[in-house]
Amino acid sequence: MVKAVRMHVTGGPEVMVYEDVDLGKPGPGEVLVRHKACGLNYIDVYFRTGLYPQQLPAGLGMEGAGVVEAIGDGVTYVSVGDRVAYAGRPIGAYSEARIMPADNLVRLPATISFETAAAMMLQGLTVQYLFHRTFPLKGGETILFHAAAGGVGLIACQWARAIGVTIIGTVGSDEKAALAKEHGCTHVINYNTENFVERVKEITGGKGVPVVYDSIGKDTFIGSLDCLAPLGMMVSFGNASGPVPAFSLNELASRGSLFITRPSLMSYTAKRQDLETMAAHLFSMVESGKVKIDIRQRYPLSEVAQAHRDLEARKTTGSTLLIP
Repeated sequence: MVKAVRMHVTGGPEVMVYEDVDLGKPGPGEVLVRHKACGLNYIDVYFRTGLYPQQLPAGLGMEGAGVVEAIGDGVTYVSVGDRVAYAGRPIGAYSEARIMPADNLVRLPATISFETAAAMMLQGLTVQYLFHRTFPLKGGETILFHAAAGGVGLIACQWARAIGVTIIGTVGSDEKAALAKEHGCTHVINYNTENFVERVKEITGGKGVPVVYDSIGKDTFIGSLDCLAPLGMMVSFGNASGPVPAFSLNELASRGSLFITRPSLMSYTAKRQDLETMAAHLFSMVESGKVKIDIRQRYPLSEVAQAHRDLEARKTTGSTLLIP
């Protein structure tokens, strides 16, 4: 038996139950991973509230790092004793240990700790695909990135600086503005005291930006479109303020034939070779020191409800860990 966080109904943080779970043994293609650290991400809130549906009862959490303790038949990617990390489905990272598909795991370099890995896999792989596949940045561009002081945002600020991209970031407080600047954000906009559309136009000399990366959703969607240059790309990759409401495609045409996409990490890592390539790129950025993973909150796994409350209240910055 191991301790794990489960939910039997959707709702607020109180629906998460810290309970005993019988793991059993890994089947064909599966492994048993003993967690050293688990990541907390806003997508976990979407599953908890039911915005993203799943069959109940269910676990939560999409990111973790630990040691392989047992393997099932046919497993070739990892061996017992390997240090590993993962991000993505199947859900269930909020646990002391779990059984999961072996092909979701990547081996950790010796230079990367369990805590760093658990804090960076989902967020770091997200930045990797956003910057190199969804809208490939070459350097020299100026981009807009919302929530620049969050876990994804702080990685994005550093990554953008490393590849020669000017990043305009939005934040919700002066403290978060200072944090984003410290991590490489070129221009920081406090959207509670400034109009981010007007500021983006000022910074770009009225041209707008070729791409907006928006994880906020409902509250920033139309404003983000207004920041784009003609033929620009709107990348809507999250819904922190709620899902984007239905809109007319004419909103894109009237602003200069804009493009829009709603990507998810799971689509980009669906092929094993893509997962390995993306993880290797992320590891190299961290090992080189160009990207440092800023772990700013740690909670015992048993206090997951408080971690969710703080996350939803926007009290957290950088990366957050749950420690089994």
